[in-house]
Amino acid sequence: MGTKTYRHVLDLWRDDEVALLDPVGRLVYRSNRLGADQRITNTGGGNTSSKVEETDPLTGDKVKVLWVKGSGGDLRTSTRENFSSLYQGRLLDLQRLYAGRADRGLKSAAEDDMVGMYTHATFNLNPRASSIDTPLHSFIPAKHVDHMHPNAVIAIAASARCEALTREIFGGEMAYVPWMRPGFELGLAMQEICRAQPSVKAIMMGQHGFISWADDDKACYHSTLDYIERASTAIEAAYEAKGGDAAAFGGAKHTTLPEEVRKKVLARLLPWLRGQVSQQRRFIGTVQDDDKILRFVNSADAPRLAELGTSCPDHFLRTKIKPLYVPVESALTDFSDAGVDAFVTGLQKSLRAGLEQYRNDYAAYYARCRRADSPAMRDPNPTVILLPSVGMVAWGKDKSESRVTAEFYNCAVEVMRGAEAIDRYIALPQQEAFDIEYWLLEEAKLKRMPPEKELARQVIVVIGAGSGIGRETALRLSREGAQIVCVDLNATAAEATAAEITTKLGQGIGVAGTGISGCGPALGLSCDVTNRASIRAMLDQVALAYGGFDSICVTAGIFVPSDTSGHIPDERWDLTFRINVTGSYLVGDEAAKTWKQQGLRGSLVLTTSANAVVAKKGSVAYDTSKAAANHLVRELAMELAPLVRVNGVAPATVVQGSAMFPRDRVIGSLAKYNIPYTDDEATESLVTKLAQFYADRTLTKAPITPGDQAEAYFLLVSGRLSKTTGQVITVDGGLHEAFLR
Repeated sequence: MGTKTYRHVLDLWRDDEVALLDPVGRLVYRSNRLGADQRITNTGGGNTSSKVEETDPLTGDKVKVLWVKGSGGDLRTSTRENFSSLYQGRLLDLQRLYAGRADRGLKSAAEDDMVGMYTHATFNLNPRASSIDTPLHSFIPAKHVDHMHPNAVIAIAASARCEALTREIFGGEMAYVPWMRPGFELGLAMQEICRAQPSVKAIMMGQHGFISWADDDKACYHSTLDYIERASTAIEAAYEAKGGDAAAFGGAKHTTLPEEVRKKVLARLLPWLRGQVSQQRRFIGTVQDDDKILRFVNSADAPRLAELGTSCPDHFLRTKIKPLYVPVESALTDFSDAGVDAFVTGLQKSLRAGLEQYRNDYAAYYARCRRADSPAMRDPNPTVILLPSVGMVAWGKDKSESRVTAEFYNCAVEVMRGAEAIDRYIALPQQEAFDIEYWLLEEAKLKRMPPEKELARQVIVVIGAGSGIGRETALRLSREGAQIVCVDLNATAAEATAAEITTKLGQGIGVAGTGISGCGPALGLSCDVTNRASIRAMLDQVALAYGGFDSICVTAGIFVPSDTSGHIPDERWDLTFRINVTGSYLVGDEAAKTWKQQGLRGSLVLTTSANAVVAKKGSVAYDTSKAAANHLVRELAMELAPLVRVNGVAPATVVQGSAMFPRDRVIGSLAKYNIPYTDDEATESLVTKLAQFYADRTLTKAPITPGDQAEAYFLLVSGRLSKTTGQVITVDGGLHEAFLR
């Protein structure tokens, strides 16, 4: 595809693709191509810039403008809107202001103040907030600058002999600057290097990454790739010389469990573990158990390296100062259910002790490093947990964040692998790490973020999500921030609803090429609610995908009409009760085991019907099953209290989008009620006629839709009715025959 050949990175530059792009378009192109290769920079990390001649909108004069990737965003997906634009001359003028404040001993405060001053240099009212790395790009006197975080280069940056290794590997082309927090001081240091060493074309940033530049954007792109290729080549040669994978991280100490056994262990462990780490705020989990992460967690050196923590600031902002490594007391050799249960019990024991120690360590780290104006201590629970023989579990506020957390620690592992191969890995000093983690500007950015949606951090299972009320409920709850598990007997229908949600919300960043398992904001699964084993298997899959769940909405149901003589076959009667009553009971009974393991409050919402209290000719099986479902709501509310609230939604007849109203049933109902129709009439027209007939029997005279029902499910799983349990909410348009009496 590209014009050069590399072993460790991809050359994605195509001259024909950039030929017609303007200078900013070429910058976006370069950024997207760099971000597309996970070996070049991590998700959300790195930034690029170009100095472009623009026309001042006020004076009409030609001015030099720095276009640089702004705060937030991801290089792989960035568009022009993700780049801030600033007058280059005004940025340079800020140096005098910074120098005056720094000379008065206000260097730290001056660093933060300068970020606020960037707005005064904004070109053409660009609203994109500037990155703290802006001075690095402005003060380097080249037209094009790339600042990347490749694992191979960070491995050198995080080595004890970083400065010497930089000279050995890159000669005089790459200079070295020791760790400095990104900002004005670091930009000035780089400016001085460029002035004193004009032959230098890149700078190694201790503990951080590297920056490179050129006056041609294609040359800048390839220069970035060249440096990463040279770093990778040197590391891989050193790695192989030390024994390769077999000797990595001191060699293997633990053996990997077979995949199916790992799944059993995780399915039984994760809901409990989610409850443990969610004591302050709920988390969503992601499991990674590929060969690379297992090589690390199973190694002899994993405890030592894990305790050191990560080195690059971009890493520990996601992964915290360090992960929790959990020692395994004894290997699992008995793969029976009893053996797995015993192993999980042992892990829980180790985790209890490890979590307590981790929280104590984090509190001590905060107390030791805090400044007078530091923000309050954040959640002390780990976001990365390492389990020998099993893999890694990462946590975040949603699935996207937990996947990115996993990706970042995977990067940290690769950095440690490279650093240990070529030298000795060292971590960022804790005070420096703290000052990044609790940086006031970072805290201000967090406070500026929009509030979390109402169902954020929730995993909600919707059974019957393939069509009708269930599908609409899944879509409604997803809009409120919940991660949705779409379940249906029809796997294709469940997956279609999940795909619709994922398409609307996006997979989230940090997906392609990471080797991290899991899903996005929605997952489609098949389940037979009349089969307890099928329900258990589905809930185990939910645990593996998200770590557990919070609420379940059961919208699955069946309507079996009597024949013309008023008779219903025994097997059809039995099927009606197995789906409409027994199925809901089995779901609640199996889910109760997981809720108890988690120890987190949840909600179960069942679907009954207005027919539960209205006797109708021709629907005896359906009506009596729904009457039983009404009472099942009350019984389960008693059984699952106080941890889980149980309520019901009782719709009147919903024709639109319902799987229980195929064309033949609609026609049968029209004939039953003497509503005129023709055999060749469009199905949509037939449905509209029948829906309006049912609407005319209600007080509101309006057809009842799946969306009307979805609102009731939303209310019951949200916190708005947090003291409501054992109740059935009727959504029937005002069907007076169903009034309780």
